[in-house]
Amino acid sequence: MDIILLERVEKLGNIGDIVTVKNGYARNFLLPNKKALRANEANKKVFEANRQQIEADNETKRKEAEAASGSIDGKQIVLIRASSASGQLYGSVSVRDIVEALNADGKSSVVEKSMVILEKPIKTLGVFDVRIRLHPEVSVNIQANVARSDDEADLQKDGVDVIQQMFEEDQAELAAAALSPDSEDDVAEEDGAQEGGEDVAEVAADATETEEQDDAETKE
Repeated sequence: MDIILLERVEKLGNIGDIVTVKNGYARNFLLPNKKALRANEANKKVFEANRQQIEADNETKRKEAEAASGSIDGKQIVLIRASSASGQLYGSVSVRDIVEALNADGKSSVVEKSMVILEKPIKTLGVFDVRIRLHPEVSVNIQANVARSDDEADLQKDGVDVIQQMFEEDQAELAAAALSPDSEDDVAEEDGAQEGGEDVAEVAADATETEEQDDAETKE
């Protein structure tokens, strides 16, 4: 389907461009969200008649987005979640979670779900880059700091790999368990058994030597 863009659309074009897209993309997204018009002769005339106003409105919205971007760009939000010992979340962080966290302080209330560009669901602990598209021509980046507690979030903020730290702690616990008193007792018992076996062998050897001496004396 041929369409006329009413705003800049990433990877497609800018205002006024006539481009060809798949029918489903046009009908399900571009047309209902007023990002484009069908490129028929009537719509082309309507667009050209209103082009100056459309571009002026877009410029106003772009400037508003740029002004709002200052309170958002580079911001880090903290999301506390439960996870397994390997750092896998019980669930995932959604776009809604990110919007609510951004708007929690009331300073970033301009952010809506449609503005959050999440490449893939967040399902582990860690710090993740998230793009916020405030306007077709204005994007900023924030970070989602997903942790089990505020203390861990502070560690991750300072660059600590919490998942790796969890793994190292587990390994340390396993090593400590291997050297626990119970393990030492087992080793001691094993050593005792070996020593006991050596004593029995020595007694048996002494007995054999005595018998041999008696036999020799009898023959004489």
